[in-house]
Amino acid sequence: MSKTALLFAGQGAQAVGMGRDLAEQFPTAKAWFEKANAALGYDLAKICFEGPEADLTKTENAQPGIFLVSWVAFELLKERVPGLKFDATAGLSLGEFTALTAAGALTFEEGIKVVQQRGRFMQEACDATQGGMAAIIGLDESKTREVCAEAGVELANLNCPGQIVISGPAEKMIAACEVAKAKGAKKAMPLTVAGAYHSALMASAKPKLDGVLKASTLKMPVVTVISNVTAQPHGAPAEIHQRLVDQVTSSVRWEDSMRYLLAQGYTRFIELGPGKALSGFMKRIDGNAQMLNVADAASLAATMKALEA
Repeated sequence: MSKTALLFAGQGAQAVGMGRDLAEQFPTAKAWFEKANAALGYDLAKICFEGPEADLTKTENAQPGIFLVSWVAFELLKERVPGLKFDATAGLSLGEFTALTAAGALTFEEGIKVVQQRGRFMQEACDATQGGMAAIIGLDESKTREVCAEAGVELANLNCPGQIVISGPAEKMIAACEVAKAKGAKKAMPLTVAGAYHSALMASAKPKLDGVLKASTLKMPVVTVISNVTAQPHGAPAEIHQRLVDQVTSSVRWEDSMRYLLAQGYTRFIELGPGKALSGFMKRIDGNAQMLNVADAASLAATMKALEA
């Protein structure tokens, strides 16, 4: 019996127009976009559908926007495939909040509000620090750790074999890329981001997120949810709370998270939300895993067909 895990998109997946065809074609989707606008008190749906890109890219809009489109994809998939069974969820960075909400640990309204505030706190941390990130292609984890130690930066995302993202002070990124190339990286390139996510430069966001989570009601998830920080299943609500706070400055252990699920017998993964980054990572982690995705009406139809087969 094959086991299915749902995977939720992270920041960087945003694109102007995301979710628009879903809202136009499905009344359920339209209703969720309206619920989000009501919960937040502003028209997030319009920013997702029409941009402008500069507004959508702002962390406090990108994070709840991706959460929302991912949630709509999840709700539509459940509606269109009534027998859908899944035993685990996971999400990349911000996607971990969507994964927890899908598993019943947070209500939709609380989830999107927490994510919107998390985005704002992280934007404030970006504005207060001069941070940057870079993608290192073709080096393993141990070599990349050497790069970080020599250049004075940190490991941000361990995405898949041969693709690791580093994070830290902006002025150290060029040097870090040069060190990586000297150690044999095929590519080392600074990323266009607002700041140094998943590094010590985000520390000011942690106590603020802690306060918001204290005011929320976290429940025990009804299915396994994998923590980015530990690459293991989340435990009780108090532990979930702490892991979500830690996640702001910790490395995202995505490859290890996927390897944990693969080792537990998961063979089918459904990526929910804009983009197909997680599908790309899985191809590099295990090409034999079945990867489906729901980002728009066409991919929803294709995934429904694959699940019925």
